[in-house]
Amino acid sequence: MTPKILAEPNKLWWFIPAAVVVALLYFLSPILAPFLFAAILAYISNPLVSWLERHRVRRTLGAVLVMLILGGLFVLLLLILLPLFITELRLLSERLPGFLAQLNDNLVPWIKARFGAELQFDLAGLKKLIGDNLQGADGLGMRLLDSLRIGGLAVLGFVVNLLLVPVVLFYLLRDWNALLAQIDELLPRRWHPQLTGVAREIDAVLAEFLRGQIAVMVLMSVLYVLGLWLAGLEFALPIGIITGMLVFVPYVGMLTGLALATLVALMQFPSVSGVIPVWIAFGIGQALEGTLVTPLLVGKRIGLHPVAVIFALLAFGQIFGFFGVLLALPASAALLVGLRHLGGQYRNSSLYKK
Repeated sequence: MTPKILAEPNKLWWFIPAAVVVALLYFLSPILAPFLFAAILAYISNPLVSWLERHRVRRTLGAVLVMLILGGLFVLLLLILLPLFITELRLLSERLPGFLAQLNDNLVPWIKARFGAELQFDLAGLKKLIGDNLQGADGLGMRLLDSLRIGGLAVLGFVVNLLLVPVVLFYLLRDWNALLAQIDELLPRRWHPQLTGVAREIDAVLAEFLRGQIAVMVLMSVLYVLGLWLAGLEFALPIGIITGMLVFVPYVGMLTGLALATLVALMQFPSVSGVIPVWIAFGIGQALEGTLVTPLLVGKRIGLHPVAVIFALLAFGQIFGFFGVLLALPASAALLVGLRHLGGQYRNSSLYKK
């Protein structure tokens, strides 16, 4: 009979090392981010390295090939998004004064007539601000250089962390199976069947979520780009990619993309009616994502309430920064599996039944 950990109160000494691990994670959080990010990438990429290994490619070479593929995808994404964002920023800086002038001519009188409130946009101040900071690529570049000089240490730390990710990723991919074997060897033999069973269940949940969610992100990026392009939006490519990449956060991706697309559409089209096709594109995309794409590619949801998702994102983001946001949902899914097992043991215990 499999031992029940909760049924042995006198042997709950394992709470002590667990508390030590949690404390270490908290105090070492500033340096753990690249390791966590590399671990996530390694977990996602390991099946491909294992597939190459089964086809007579040495694991070291397979790890290098997979890293080259990941690096190529990252560079391609930067080459697509960065120039478009620079162009978008320049065009927005050119069109924003005209847009605010229309608001002064149309919206401000309507607000005054309806509510008696005085409202006026300072166009002269805005034009001066844009001229000093954002007008043209050269001006923007100088502002960025000044920011880099001010935050030099922060930028240096970011670069070091960024360079650390591929190093850690390589060793994790190369030694993945050996590391798992060492962890398995350290597990107490008495609890080994139960712990390995929980680990397999966590692996199934994470595989369903992580690998399936990547497919959802790619497909939704394509759908949003296509929809916004059909709606006639000039910046369909960057906004569609941003919206698709953020769909792993419930509602946040769609709302962020909708806000950006609406702002651009209001400045691009001469009337508000031009915004309606953009809204229709987002409505169709949200409906497809919720009813077809995610159920088909991910399967069952991880079972977290939206409030729990928001809390997990804020909590992990507070502790681990940006990479904590990436870690939040997978870690929450794993925690959910553990809580389900603990809940089952609690309901079978004498404490609950009495």
